[in-house]
Amino acid sequence: MANPGQAEAWVTIPTEDERRAQMPPSPASGYDFGFLPAMGRLLAAHASIGPLFGALFRQLMFEPGHLDRQEREMLAAVAAAAQDCNY
Repeated sequence: MANPGQAEAWVTIPTEDERRAQMPPSPASGYDFGFLPAMGRLLAAHASIGPLFGALFRQLMFEPGHLDRQEREMLAAVAAAAQDCNY
């Protein structure tokens, strides 16, 4: 896990505490890791891209489709691993 204020991905991303302070109260996201993943914090650093990417992600992972939830998670995990994704 990064040190607070440390630049990751060539941008300074909000710390977990900063990101939690920015988040409006909302229903569960479908994930509860016990911490906020770096990807969500990275997207919060991009006000013009982050909300659109989040909406796309929610549609791909949670809306009705041909793949069930487990298949979608597997594809996401394999794609991230193939790219050596740290987020």
